[in-house]
Amino acid sequence: MPQHDEINQLIDRTERYLTEMLLPFWITRAADRECGGFLSYYDRNGVATGETTKTFLLHIRLLYTFSSAHRSGYGDGACADLARWGADFLLDHFWDDEYEGWFWIADREGLPTVTNKVGYGHCFGIYAFSEYYLATGDPRGREAAERTYAAVSKHMADTRYGGYYELLQRDWQPEPPGRYGGDRKSMDVHMHMMEALTTFYEMNGSPTNRRRLEETIGILTGRMLRPDTGLGFIQFAMDFTPLPAIQFATTWGRDKVPEDGLQRPFDTTSYGHNVEFAWLLLHAADIMGAPRPAYAEVVRPICEHCVKYGIDWEYGGVLVEGPQDAPPALTEKQFWQQAEVLVGMLDAYLLFGEEKYWAAFRNVYDFVMEKFVAWDGGGEWYERLDRAGNPVDDALGHGWKSSYHTVRSMIQTIKRLKLISGRL
Repeated sequence: MPQHDEINQLIDRTERYLTEMLLPFWITRAADRECGGFLSYYDRNGVATGETTKTFLLHIRLLYTFSSAHRSGYGDGACADLARWGADFLLDHFWDDEYEGWFWIADREGLPTVTNKVGYGHCFGIYAFSEYYLATGDPRGREAAERTYAAVSKHMADTRYGGYYELLQRDWQPEPPGRYGGDRKSMDVHMHMMEALTTFYEMNGSPTNRRRLEETIGILTGRMLRPDTGLGFIQFAMDFTPLPAIQFATTWGRDKVPEDGLQRPFDTTSYGHNVEFAWLLLHAADIMGAPRPAYAEVVRPICEHCVKYGIDWEYGGVLVEGPQDAPPALTEKQFWQQAEVLVGMLDAYLLFGEEKYWAAFRNVYDFVMEKFVAWDGGGEWYERLDRAGNPVDDALGHGWKSSYHTVRSMIQTIKRLKLISGRL
């Protein structure tokens, strides 16, 4: 079991890294002082690449980062100022006055270039603007969160089968089926909708919003987890029949045409999404005032599976995805799974008190600090590494990779380490 000295050293190391490197990476680089909004493309040395495309996802995630950091007491006011800076650009350029909702991609000046409506992004519209209001009190944040929620409820909600449509055209008609995704739902988007509705409910305390949150949790736990394993399927038909996952033509800031028919094995599950869902579910319970043990039967099989198959006990870190009942074949490691598993394993340790979850946390933490952090590039994390920790994709920032996973992980890790320390 961890001791006071070990935990206090981890708290000190993580806070120093967060405040002296990771947050300053974005505080000093992100703002586009010429055209407004944020610039987000950085190479392995933290140097801007010259790419100036502006994605909604990058902007809304940076809005969340700066807002949550300020609400947690970091940045000495700089994070609040940057959150307002980002809110200005989002509200001025990304909202669709004609059809409602948020455009997906714009040029540097803010002229929309991809106008379709992506459900994933709208989850973050609710989430980040709610966080922004809670952090700063700016009434525009509450108004934007409520306006986004109204558009989601009006245009994305599936009134036949429940849940939400995900990939839609500008006028909210579904995209074509197949690789364009108009006939599919995902655990990913519904998990992020739960995340968004949690902070939205925290902001306004509406009983109606609480019911929508409870409904979304019910869909995730009752229709998106495989009953015999408790693990998440990745994609579904409209009626929630699980389907082999495919890559969509519209991806998170990297729009490209995928190969027709390319799909993952049917039983593939994501270690990162499963564990992220588990800790976000526990956070939702906290906000609703529900006891965490009520969700222990959902959380345990997810964390057990990750410890057994997802954690690389030889080289360190957590792998991307694999079968529901066998070791993975893919051994690359992506940055965001590390970030989410750090938080999830601490929550599992707090909930169950079992040493294996602490060991899993330390395994991933040490791998992140030794291999993922670009210490010579300003402190952000590389996007992808091979199994041994050598960079495969060394970008520190681009159209969808920013600070959302990394900064949030460090803030939430510190909070949980302090909880553990207080129990010793």
